[in-house]
Amino acid sequence: MQNGKEVDPAVDGIHVSTVSSPTSSATNGRMPSARYEVEDDAEDAARKEADEILAKLKGDISYGIEDTPAWYTSVLLGFQHYLTMIGSTIAIPLILAPYLCISDDNVALAEVIATMFFVSGVATLLQTFIGNRLPIVQGGTFSFLAPSFAILALKGECLAPLPENSTDVPPEVLANRTEFWRGRMRELQGDIMVASCFQVIIGITGGIGFLLRFLGPLVIAPTIALIGLSLFPAAAGFAGSHWGIACFTIGLMVLFSQYLSRAYIPFCSFSRSQQKLRLVKMYIFRLFPVIMAILLSWAFTYILTVYDVFPDSPTVYGYPARTDIRTSVLQDAPWFRFPYPGQWGLPTLSVAGVFGMLAGVLASMIESVGDYYACARLAGAPPPPTHAVNRGIFIEGFSCVLAGAIGSGNGTTSYSENIGAIGITKVGSRRVIQTGGAIMILIGCLPKFSAIFVTIPDPIVGGMFFVMFGMVAAVGLSNLQYVDLNSSRNIFVLGFAIFSGLCVPSWIETGNNRDYIATGIPEIDQILIVLLSTSMFVGGFFGFILDNTIPGTAEERGIVKWQRITGDGESGALNERVTELVNKCYELPWLLTRIVNRVPCFFYLPFCPNFIGCCKRRKRSDPEQPEAINSISTTTPL
Repeated sequence: MQNGKEVDPAVDGIHVSTVSSPTSSATNGRMPSARYEVEDDAEDAARKEADEILAKLKGDISYGIEDTPAWYTSVLLGFQHYLTMIGSTIAIPLILAPYLCISDDNVALAEVIATMFFVSGVATLLQTFIGNRLPIVQGGTFSFLAPSFAILALKGECLAPLPENSTDVPPEVLANRTEFWRGRMRELQGDIMVASCFQVIIGITGGIGFLLRFLGPLVIAPTIALIGLSLFPAAAGFAGSHWGIACFTIGLMVLFSQYLSRAYIPFCSFSRSQQKLRLVKMYIFRLFPVIMAILLSWAFTYILTVYDVFPDSPTVYGYPARTDIRTSVLQDAPWFRFPYPGQWGLPTLSVAGVFGMLAGVLASMIESVGDYYACARLAGAPPPPTHAVNRGIFIEGFSCVLAGAIGSGNGTTSYSENIGAIGITKVGSRRVIQTGGAIMILIGCLPKFSAIFVTIPDPIVGGMFFVMFGMVAAVGLSNLQYVDLNSSRNIFVLGFAIFSGLCVPSWIETGNNRDYIATGIPEIDQILIVLLSTSMFVGGFFGFILDNTIPGTAEERGIVKWQRITGDGESGALNERVTELVNKCYELPWLLTRIVNRVPCFFYLPFCPNFIGCCKRRKRSDPEQPEAINSISTTTPL
């Protein structure tokens, strides 16, 4: 028994005797006190080495992954993470609204935004409690947008818009319009739920390691880059409603995030340990460039609206820049509404939609693996072991299924901007992220609060899209740092993958070119149309085929460095007991740990901490023939 739990010799790095008492072990007439002393020395040495490694990893982190700040500090820092993820979270429903035909129903749009916040909070709590247990925020994913557009395009055109400022619309007409957009939403829900089951299976079986053998940087870079590149029509459409306001918003975001990133605002803070006031630097521009740019642009457009600088006719250019167009939603939206599974009706699905969403699931899953290791590094935690990565992928897949059931119109994934916030604030506490998740759930139950974001003028949203989608594309291209770009082979694979990912969907969506996809089987036609309309699938497909068939060394393709980053190429140099102590932060909560350690079937699941392999038997020690105690090296480097 160790720390209240049983330790099995086949799992633990130190082979501890399974004898329950000195009497039962003294069958040969000798007392085992000397043996216990050796075991205690080995355990102390292992703990000492583990503490040294963890201290080195933590570095100058203010709050480590398992540290618990005061409740008011956790609330403040958790709300900060909520503000950090607002930009990306509200962007997804705003982009989907025209394709869902929900643009006329501002109250419904507010409810969808609230649902997105609610689902993000639930996914964050699941990930930090029983997932990979890293301090990582979960939110909507842009990877699902491209297949969503292709799926909704098969559903036909939207209904004609209602007359401007119409107040005498018959109730049956409104009910018909509501059912129309809900039917499109239910289609996305079912497709997301079924496609996300693939991610659940990958997490349960540990298949992510197998996939990463074939998905190198030359496959990942064009796939993720095309997510951002394919969204340029939405950015141009919103920003084009008033280019002046859009450029003003873009300028503020660039100013805050780049030029003023190292500027700080000093303020005083009381140090309990030193019992004195100290000067603290708050890098506010680097932390909140998006939300600050939106608020300043919003205030500026409000002033221009009050003085009637913008036109008051919908047919005149610049009208969408007014701040009083959708203010009625603030009165119409309810104060409290709890999102629940099936709130829009029973989800439906199509085979074509499921295949299209699979492309988004795969891209989101691969991006998340890189985020796990980046988050661990910035939070001062050891690199996540394989079981934590598998469990993280499993929980992300489960959260996507839950998001589909509740009806956010999207899935969930890890947020890179919040990981960056950890590096800036030096706060990697899991408790802070859990507090932020609770705040998301609370705000997700308040549609009137989400209605505030519906009133943001379109050109401000367009300016935000310009910067954010450009960053998404750049994040994808950043994976090329592991590739030899002097190789003509790699340049060909990259260029062809990106260019085909732009050309093929553009051809499919032009005119009546979809009619040329005619295999004679309507279901197959729909699958091909959805897949060929999804730019990241086309680019990722050609990148995968070319990168794995054209001759090239692993070093040239970037596979060696990529596997080193994802931990796939690391060898376990540490003693098993030291590794167990170092990776203690990835263990499940105590109740789940007791269950997992007592139920034998969990020993064969790759997402469990005590996974021993599918084809191995747990070795039981014989009290009559005690095993030798392994020596522990206290000089093994990390």
